[in-house]
Amino acid sequence: MANIPAKVSERLSNGIKKFIPILNTARSRDVNESDTVIIITDMLSEVFGYDKYSEITSEFTIRSTYCDLAIKINGKLAFLLEVKAIGLDLKDSFVKQAVDYAVNQGIDFVVLTNGVIWRVYKILFTKPVDQELVCEFDFLNLSYKNPDDIDKLSLLSKEGWLKSFLYEYHSQKQALSKFFLSSLIMSDVIIDVIRRELRKISPDVKVSSEQIKEVICKEVLKREVMEGEKAEEAKKKINKVFSKILKAKNTKQNNLQPIEEKKEEQITIDEKNC
Repeated sequence: MANIPAKVSERLSNGIKKFIPILNTARSRDVNESDTVIIITDMLSEVFGYDKYSEITSEFTIRSTYCDLAIKINGKLAFLLEVKAIGLDLKDSFVKQAVDYAVNQGIDFVVLTNGVIWRVYKILFTKPVDQELVCEFDFLNLSYKNPDDIDKLSLLSKEGWLKSFLYEYHSQKQALSKFFLSSLIMSDVIIDVIRRELRKISPDVKVSSEQIKEVICKEVLKREVMEGEKAEEAKKKINKVFSKILKAKNTKQNNLQPIEEKKEEQITIDEKNC
């Protein structure tokens, strides 16, 4: 992740120290959802750096309780927060209504929290609409001395949002997902590389790309990472990338071809002159 400014890092660190005892007290008192929202609002302001009066809003609770809080930067919605009482165990189903509203507004992220547990979801604009858990942290288990914990908080900070930390983190997580890696391994480009390396190891043994794919599919990779919607989505992304690379390569070759032809033509002229 990109370096966090010292001033922001200090604020996040101080926020951990300040709000851990507040959250512990609230949990021991088993405060209700309304009181939890008050604590979350303070955290969004004092820890994550959003202006309490212009960037943190509850205006969307009026419309059939779509969500409890929302972050607006420069008048534009950034992400929504669904808040539950601090003593309540969180379930993915709790964010459904907020997700539906986020889709209608073209918002990419929704946060589900009870003050202690924070879960960040990426909206998947598929049919049907779905959400993907991007990151999760337990605020009570964070350490103000641990740089990794500061990094986690920075994902939701105002400064992190403005620098697209959350988008970068999600992209990195996708690239390292089992579906993405398995699709990459099974791509024609990688299979060709494996085939060439096998020839180097065993020059006398002839194997085809289809044979390699069959072995990898049946004996190396698990079926769960090869099939399903997420696997298909990963394949499409990889094929799109390789198609762009191939197209760029072909364009470059086509552009170079007239130059080479001119060189050959010049050589012929020079030979005649000789």
